[in-house]
Amino acid sequence: MKEIVIGSNEAGKRLDSFLSGILKEASKGFIYKMLRKKNITLNDSKADGKEKLASGDSVKIYFSDETFEKMRGTAGHGMEITGKAGKEFGELPVIYEDEHIILVNKPSGVLSQKAEKSDVSLNEWLIEYLLESGSITKESLETYRPSVCNRLDRNTSGLVICAKTLAGARYMTELIRTRSIDKYYRTIVQGRLAGPLRLTGYLYKDEKCNKATIRNTDPKDDRYSYIETEYEPLEYLSGDDLTLMEIRLITGKPHQIRAHLSSIGHPIIGDVKYGGRRYKGLNTQLLHSYRVEFPSDCKEPFGYLSGRKFIAQLPSAFDKILERR
Repeated sequence: MKEIVIGSNEAGKRLDSFLSGILKEASKGFIYKMLRKKNITLNDSKADGKEKLASGDSVKIYFSDETFEKMRGTAGHGMEITGKAGKEFGELPVIYEDEHIILVNKPSGVLSQKAEKSDVSLNEWLIEYLLESGSITKESLETYRPSVCNRLDRNTSGLVICAKTLAGARYMTELIRTRSIDKYYRTIVQGRLAGPLRLTGYLYKDEKCNKATIRNTDPKDDRYSYIETEYEPLEYLSGDDLTLMEIRLITGKPHQIRAHLSSIGHPIIGDVKYGGRRYKGLNTQLLHSYRVEFPSDCKEPFGYLSGRKFIAQLPSAFDKILERR
């Protein structure tokens, strides 16, 4: 017999949908048959599958271990935690953590999510951390898997919002989708920019060559998406003819900042793909997700985040260049 106690991530789901998620290889007909025969019960009582689950409910599945594993199929596959992320990357750089979300300062070179099965990404690193801290269990991973809510390029460092709970994932996704969270980046570009500017345009990213193209006017092509970015120069480094910039990302498309800066003749240093010059000590673009600002009217139970700002410390590569000014 397998007992599953419903937590906040499963609360509100219909019993039949929850069971389909657990028993991936079982048909709906089989699940309803097991419910009728009381081989699956809810709070020790017969159920028809239409019940809405609540935190603390007990779902008991009276299968042999062999049958349960067979019916579970791939539901539990890929959940094995090897500790590889911690060994490769070290301690997870946590900026902020609460019941629902965790903010992380992702180092350059770390994928936000897997591209290949063998990859080790921030997602795996996050889950290892949450398991070690006791925030989640291996069993809870069968029904909800914490993950990143906004992705950064592998070689872009800085603040990433991650969700520990389903409620956290849904609300952070809503805030990002509606552009209610202000996201600011820091970078150093070639040449001198004298004042703030707001750029608009249309972006198309060619996945084959992994590079974006910018058009200033609407090309009337569905492959292009409208983009908008605000830039503010913070300091001019006259000795190297470089400008330290803060960037507010209004829309968020792949390679948007990199391609937009390149399109106005001020590529990011180290960003060879977009025309940036190679710079001593840099193997890739110097771009950092520096700060997020939550709206002043966050919905409950996230009211505690209203108006809060979080900063991810700049990597040492910035310090080395700025110290030369």
